[in-house]
Amino acid sequence: MINNIGDGHFTWLVPDGDLPPKGDGDLEGHEALIILNTGSEKANIKMDVYFENKEPVKDLAIEVGAERVSCLRLDKPLPGSGYKIPYGQYALRIRSDQKIVVQFGRLDVRQPNLAYYCTMAQPVEGGRR
Repeated sequence: MINNIGDGHFTWLVPDGDLPPKGDGDLEGHEALIILNTGSEKANIKMDVYFENKEPVKDLAIEVGAERVSCLRLDKPLPGSGYKIPYGQYALRIRSDQKIVVQFGRLDVRQPNLAYYCTMAQPVEGGRR
């Protein structure tokens, strides 16, 4: 059997986190991180959260099974650690022992027309595991 090493990179950066408030409508403002593991091995992931005015929170553990995708709502406690990202500006570094692909999305309900966008995280060439 040949192991599939998967697609993507070992390290990803999301520099523009800004968790919006939930709002009062049917749709809840939030941000999400989508992690795809196309490889044949479970991905053991560490996430670091950086802030403007305080020390980072590092090494939050996340697992994504082989050939699985995981969608993490960033306004909810994170699986594994239970850490909840506070509202306001932050940035993320995601490090994995397997190649993964990371996408980031935000639903912002602070104005009547709401806004949703998603973007690929920035892969780091030769990033550390």
